[in-house]
Amino acid sequence: MKFKLDRFILAIIATIIFAYFFPQWGIEGSPFPISTVSSIGFFLIFFFYGLKLSPKQIKSGLYNWKLHVLVQLSTFLLFPLLILMFYPFVQTQEQHSFWLALLFMAALPSTVSSSVVMVSMARGNVPAAIFNASISGIIGILITPLWVGLFIEKTGAEFDYGSIYMNLILGIILPVILGIMLQRFGHELAMKYSKQLTLFDKSVILLIIYKSFADSFYNNIFSSVNWFDFALLFVIVIAIFFTVFYIIGVIASKLKFNIEDKITAQFCGTKKSLVHGTIFYKILFKNAAASSLILLPLMIFHASQIFIISIIASKLAKREQNVMP
Repeated sequence: MKFKLDRFILAIIATIIFAYFFPQWGIEGSPFPISTVSSIGFFLIFFFYGLKLSPKQIKSGLYNWKLHVLVQLSTFLLFPLLILMFYPFVQTQEQHSFWLALLFMAALPSTVSSSVVMVSMARGNVPAAIFNASISGIIGILITPLWVGLFIEKTGAEFDYGSIYMNLILGIILPVILGIMLQRFGHELAMKYSKQLTLFDKSVILLIIYKSFADSFYNNIFSSVNWFDFALLFVIVIAIFFTVFYIIGVIASKLKFNIEDKITAQFCGTKKSLVHGTIFYKILFKNAAASSLILLPLMIFHASQIFIISIIASKLAKREQNVMP
């Protein structure tokens, strides 16, 4: 059998290489306003989703409680428990810092933008993906500090709940609602140019990947660990991803999910938010030892998950149309 690499995967590889040689365009304060462009891109992605979604689809997605429970339990319980199993083997301070970085990654909520985009690419249950990824951010504000706080000293800092909720509403909920409200004017047009909108979604994903890697390369985040530790960390992170992905798949099959719901469960249930991770990192680990290492597992997981899910999504997108509901 021939293995043909998807053009989008090649674009991801090219984006990472570009970020390595030209990271200066992806950092804060660069001449190119990448954060602003990303924010506008996210807004338009969710606006177009709103245009394409019918109220009937959204209602159906919201009432799929088994799917929602599976995704949230995977995100906030299964992930941390897998890491917690190895806590008895932690002996030294260096091992504790290494383990704490993995726990922090495991306790984070799912990310909205790439989760929904990937589910859409794979032709999964998009309304359920929007609901789960959005509610995950809210739950994470409460759950993530509880998990991490058990193993680090409190810093005395507080979360800016108002700012986080406002960003969630303005960046996600508002554009989706606007899209739904304007469906009578733009629904048919959005469906007509669905392929072009998918290309736009992929472009935004590439921008996310570039910004993530550009920040890492520019700030030499990978220079604080040797190659052996980095390779070991990479293997552990990939193993965690595939373990959770497999367990979710088995449970989804036992619950007799259709293919669209199974895609949403596995894609949303295995995501970890780099945005939330950065915010929580600044607050939770301000005074912690070896804090520079805390984000490393998350960076590896974030990039690897997008890469792996992109391959899976591209394959699923080519399945026969008659499997769609």
